[in-house]
Amino acid sequence: MRTKPPGWAESLLRLFLKPDVFASVSGDLLEQYRDSILPARGLMRADRWYLAQVVGFVCRKTLPWAALFAGAFLARGVWDVLRPTTDFHTRSQVSTAIAAALLLASGFSIAWRSGSFFAGAAAGFATTATACVLSIGGNAVLLALWHDPHVMSAIAASGGLDEAFSLPAMLILPGMALGGIGGLVGAGTKRFSRSA
Repeated sequence: MRTKPPGWAESLLRLFLKPDVFASVSGDLLEQYRDSILPARGLMRADRWYLAQVVGFVCRKTLPWAALFAGAFLARGVWDVLRPTTDFHTRSQVSTAIAAALLLASGFSIAWRSGSFFAGAAAGFATTATACVLSIGGNAVLLALWHDPHVMSAIAASGGLDEAFSLPAMLILPGMALGGIGGLVGAGTKRFSRSA
């Protein structure tokens, strides 16, 4: 019987932690996994426990970026309702630039910490996936609180409810790509600064 958690989960954990922190955290999790969780829960439930621990670390590292990303998305929607327009060009450029900057920074930050390019892509994915959940929840709350005919008309004119609820999910793959670019720069900068 296997006595270690899935290797891919450990690799994911490695992407989100500094190398010296990873050794300590990974060792503590592995000890707990082998000594108490696996004997008490069995292999599948122990693997789920380990994965939940890893997801917890990933969320703690990316939640601030995801909250900023979701906040920017929600603020754009509120602005479109408060200041209706027929020309969304400038607003789209600004909101796209803010989103791209946040994803690049997220990828850079996480890759700088771990030293791995792949950490940036993983951070971009985690950031946009978490922001998707936050944005959809935020839009649902806003809609529940604020749904008079003027608001509904402004929402329809700015892309409709479909856009408000589906666009965050459509940004996950581009978010992963932008996080990867930020990760490439972050990991490269880290390696360059070590060698200098």
